[in-house]
Amino acid sequence: MWQGNENEVLYTRQQLAKLIWPLLLEQFLAVTMGLADTFMVSSVSEAAVSSVSLVDTLNVLVFQILSALASGGAVVVSQYMGQKNYRQMKKCAAQLYSVLLISTSVVMILAAVGSRGILRFIFGSIDDSVMKYAQIYFLISAASYPFMGAYNAGAALFRAQGNSKISMKASLVMNVINITGNALLIYGFQMGVLGAALATLAGRVFSAIWVTMRQQKADHPFRIERLADLKPQRELIRPILVIGIPSGLENGMFQIGKLCVSSLTATLGTSAIAANAVANTVATVANIPGNTIGLAVIPVIGRCLGAGEKKQARQYAKLLLGIAAAGLAVMNIAVFITIPAVAQAYHLTQAAKQMCIEVIRLFCVFSIFFWALSFTLPQVLRSGGDAKYTMSISILSMWIFRVVLSYFFVLRMDMGLMGVWLGMCIDWICRSIFFTIRFLSGKWMEHQVI
Repeated sequence: MWQGNENEVLYTRQQLAKLIWPLLLEQFLAVTMGLADTFMVSSVSEAAVSSVSLVDTLNVLVFQILSALASGGAVVVSQYMGQKNYRQMKKCAAQLYSVLLISTSVVMILAAVGSRGILRFIFGSIDDSVMKYAQIYFLISAASYPFMGAYNAGAALFRAQGNSKISMKASLVMNVINITGNALLIYGFQMGVLGAALATLAGRVFSAIWVTMRQQKADHPFRIERLADLKPQRELIRPILVIGIPSGLENGMFQIGKLCVSSLTATLGTSAIAANAVANTVATVANIPGNTIGLAVIPVIGRCLGAGEKKQARQYAKLLLGIAAAGLAVMNIAVFITIPAVAQAYHLTQAAKQMCIEVIRLFCVFSIFFWALSFTLPQVLRSGGDAKYTMSISILSMWIFRVVLSYFFVLRMDMGLMGVWLGMCIDWICRSIFFTIRFLSGKWMEHQVI
């Protein structure tokens, strides 16, 4: 069903469900890892929670860039699938591994050499206790980057094939390793932040090895036959980077903007940092339906456009966006209601707890109406090769609204942590308007990807 005439349906509802449900579970499992680290480290101290939160902001920057590069590979491979050009499809799969392994190894070395300087440069003057924990967590996190590169490459290729169960199973075991390791190292051996970091590393190493081994099975269409296939080839890497680099720059600038805002949050005191850490973790849970569909649209839309089925690409995009919006509404309503109990479970001080409840409830209201249009819809546009447009809008909106307005609300309006989150919500409104106009115009389907 990869290519057909105008009467052939490229994806049945059963095929979409088979793709989406494992992705949904995988996203829940991925968020569970962050929840486990933050929650279990909260038993150590607020400084420990703050350090893990700050470093995870950096980790998200790296992983978002990885995800963008992996998505670029998935779009190219999916379009080759639509054309039934299996030879090029297999070559691009090997090149995706090369791109991710090389880039993550370079970042790992940079992080290992300059960890303290990087943390000080980004977060400025933070408490010595927070810096001590943050440096430990950052160094061990950096060791996991190449493994996450391999995992992202393999997971993206399996999803392009329509098989999302592999990465879901890897996430399941990764979380079991992480949570078990946390319990043993944090509570049993009293290793605190170091224990949480080692448990996370172990889980990521496993997931990378397992996914790569499955991808290397003899009957797998993306199997790398020879090490020579990994040698970078410009003509094969170029289409991956044409989508991956703008998306990576977009994600990178987005996360850098968030880091600037995190530096602002750090000036508000340890309670604000802790409240923001928990709020970010809870918000990630609320975003799961949108992130899930964001991953699903890449193989679906990419394969439709590769087969020349623009009408079906538009129809599937509308269907998947509707599913994302409905899922986000359900999750955000649930989070809005339960946030007081959740904040209490994190052992926050009364001041931090109150801040956390206020910003999350603001988040939930805006997320229901604008999150899918701000973040799921641009995945549709990227699947058509419209990565430069999404990059331009996202970067401009991020810096003009989220960053500048956050500083204005905090420093001039004295709104505290609420000002940071209000700037974020206004950023969403801007993104939603421009991405919706672009989608309705149909220009996102006019790019030549391969």
